[in-house]
Amino acid sequence: MFEKILIANRGEIALRVQRACRELGVKTVVVHSEADRDAKYVKLADESVCIGPAPSAQSYLNVPAIISAAEVTDAQAIHPGYGFLSENADFAERVESSGFVFIGPKAETIRRMGDKVSAKDAMRAAGVPCVPGSDGALNDDPAEISRIAKSIGYPVIIKASGGGGGRGMRVVHTEAALLNAVAMTQAEAQSAFGNPVVYMEKYLENPRHVEIQILADQHGNAVHLGERDCSMQRRHQKIIEEAPAPLIPARHIVRIGERCAEACRKIGYRGAGTFEFLYEKNEFYFIEMNTRIQVEHPVTELITGIDIVQAQIRVAAGEKLGFKQRDVSFRGHAIECRINAEDPYTFTPFPGKISVYHPPGGPGVRVDSHIYQGYVVPPYYDSMVAKVIAYGDTRGQAIRRMRIALSEMGVEGIKTNIPLHQELLLDALFVKGGASIHYLEQKLAAQGEVKKQTT
Repeated sequence: MFEKILIANRGEIALRVQRACRELGVKTVVVHSEADRDAKYVKLADESVCIGPAPSAQSYLNVPAIISAAEVTDAQAIHPGYGFLSENADFAERVESSGFVFIGPKAETIRRMGDKVSAKDAMRAAGVPCVPGSDGALNDDPAEISRIAKSIGYPVIIKASGGGGGRGMRVVHTEAALLNAVAMTQAEAQSAFGNPVVYMEKYLENPRHVEIQILADQHGNAVHLGERDCSMQRRHQKIIEEAPAPLIPARHIVRIGERCAEACRKIGYRGAGTFEFLYEKNEFYFIEMNTRIQVEHPVTELITGIDIVQAQIRVAAGEKLGFKQRDVSFRGHAIECRINAEDPYTFTPFPGKISVYHPPGGPGVRVDSHIYQGYVVPPYYDSMVAKVIAYGDTRGQAIRRMRIALSEMGVEGIKTNIPLHQELLLDALFVKGGASIHYLEQKLAAQGEVKKQTT
């Protein structure tokens, strides 16, 4: 086991990784920007190093500064958390070449799975089902592009190979709009990701977003930890996640989970990872793989009893997974609400000082958060300030506990999206389960129309 790990991230995930390290008896080094100098995890770290001004480009994305911090503190490994540099293959390569262990997959794996075209090729070879689409990247032949679209059937979606976070995608409903959409997506992809390559897929009308959590070691062992439903989202950003996914037969999960684990063995995957799928009409369609810890990992931890972050660290240290697939069992239901510092209906970020903070508690309630009374939410980073997770023996009990938790949670001085969560936890379709990825946006659009008509 490592003696000291540097945590190259901020916010709740920095605190989450720190807690895992402390339980393992591992010392922690926290790097931080000038804006995060007073963060809770900075105060709790064995050592902390300021790596630059508030803007991410000058601090959390400053690779030389992070490597230097690891060198001067004699850290042995670097945990990237999620976001920032967590899926940056060049960073992983630099970490390893500098003599440290990157707590995640090898750089070549990140590179391969980060490119959506090569990722789909790898998944097809491993027997993982993919959305019907182009056989690799689109070329510049208009006739060929048109032929592919016709063979798939409209509507289709054009996607940037290097895209992510909901960017670099365009839905096309007619042939007349096809070529212009391809050209626009290529230009956007080049500008945003430095990679103009795009591909085409069938656009599924009402899919759900279901993902499979996996863990793998460098000794050829891989297991899946079941599924999560992340369909309640806005502009491709998840808002509520839960495990297991409601109304999906267990045999379907077992089958796709086994294929994901086998894919990890075939590509030599190491660490924690997530296979993301669109699920429609009892079929799974692979869309991408996240080669890092997910924001929503706590719901899986609660239904399996497995600490995924500790498993990441153990695997990176060279240990074998401490369990086989037959040892993984699932019990109960867990729901996670992402609490953001933003207006609950306009979604405008709302940084500022938290004057009052009362976290919820009680049976089955977990809060992952770095905030405290008097904490100043900076304007420079993602607006998520907490995750509230409710666990119950049944989905109904988890929903009831989440409602209670949200009613108890007090955050003043800033706006949060707690009112939106409270509304969704009472929504008839959410309570029933099985909403598509479009449901929340359609609901918000309908509410907006009603508001216009009444003003």
